[in-house]
Amino acid sequence: MKHSFLDRYSDGASLMHRLDPRTKFIAAFLLILALALTEPGRWLVYAAYFVLIAVLVLLSRVPVLYILKRSLTIIPFVLVIAVFIPFFKGGDTFAGFYIGSWRLTVSHQGLQLLGAVAAKAWLSILSLILLMATTPMSRLLRGLEQLRLPRVMVMTLSFMYRYIFILTDEVLRMKQARDSRAVGGSRLFRIKTVGSMAGTLFIRSYERGERVYTAMAARGYDGRTRTLRRLSFQSADLLFGAGLALVLAFILIYNYWHWI
Repeated sequence: MKHSFLDRYSDGASLMHRLDPRTKFIAAFLLILALALTEPGRWLVYAAYFVLIAVLVLLSRVPVLYILKRSLTIIPFVLVIAVFIPFFKGGDTFAGFYIGSWRLTVSHQGLQLLGAVAAKAWLSILSLILLMATTPMSRLLRGLEQLRLPRVMVMTLSFMYRYIFILTDEVLRMKQARDSRAVGGSRLFRIKTVGSMAGTLFIRSYERGERVYTAMAARGYDGRTRTLRRLSFQSADLLFGAGLALVLAFILIYNYWHWI
């Protein structure tokens, strides 16, 4: 399988790639924070955030289709969680229908809130995908460590990145073994087979984790992330950070000015 599906384009040479990972992480954090502070129904403001992210994507030279395809995977999860908001949010009735003797109504405010949740989730995931696509994982983890994020969190992300490929290969091997040994069968039989595969994968992952921990402890691992290149802020980081902060501040001021 291909093992570069997370940071396939992280070795580019664009302006976004050359920025310090700490600068890009703080920028993504500020963008997501600004999205969270934006009220529902401010569609012009959401459009401004989208234009800002689109400009950053163009500067990164990462294929637009790659980012869009990866970002759309979040939409079903958001809809599953937020699909009931229009039915329970109070406000002016937009539509109503009966399920037996039970009447359900959809409010304008609920639909507006649902759209805002979907927009915020999609724009946030776009910024995170751009961060991952322009930053090698080792440098990003080193940057998070220097930003004083909890070491347990950084270690967990590091192990997840290193071993998700091994677990994916393990799943593919188990699937191939299942397909070569099982032909047909009822749906219940296939469900039991998938359940057995999940249990086996959990046991193998646990045992592998024990072996990896023992091997790393024997080699003196202390939980730090080490890279061959040192991180350092450059003038480009200062200009990029200041410019992005000014744009976000202008968007938020416009948002609150019109809201008041």
